[in-house]
Amino acid sequence: MHLSDFVLLLNALWFGGAFIQFSVAQRNTLKILLPGEERSNPIAPTLAASVAFLGGINLPIGLLSLYLLAARPPFFQPVEAQLVLFLFFAACHFSQFAYNLPVLMRGGRVGVAYWPVLKGPMLRIFVIDAALFVANLGVALLLAWRS
Repeated sequence: MHLSDFVLLLNALWFGGAFIQFSVAQRNTLKILLPGEERSNPIAPTLAASVAFLGGINLPIGLLSLYLLAARPPFFQPVEAQLVLFLFFAACHFSQFAYNLPVLMRGGRVGVAYWPVLKGPMLRIFVIDAALFVANLGVALLLAWRS
């Protein structure tokens, strides 16, 4: 298995898992985002339903990664196409990592606002998105260097 195949597999698993977490397990996600005392807040069900959009955004990215890995379509064969798509995947991971940076800089959960970036599931999300950003960018740089 090539490094690029391994990274595509990791992308498919990660974005597919994000779909399940945000779209299928919305109530579980609410437990991550809101402290216990705020889960009875009347706005909590709206927040739980709105995180489904995050899953909806992650699903096609994961499916694209899986499709590129499994089908190896002709349009993905040129190095330029691979470069563009790995840069796209890197940007997807970076955007999810980057939006946690301001929360981290504020110190994570502030009262009932934000979420704890440096513990629990959000730490895992933060670290994995950073690592997959680097992995996808690394594949893109290798492709650019070889061409």
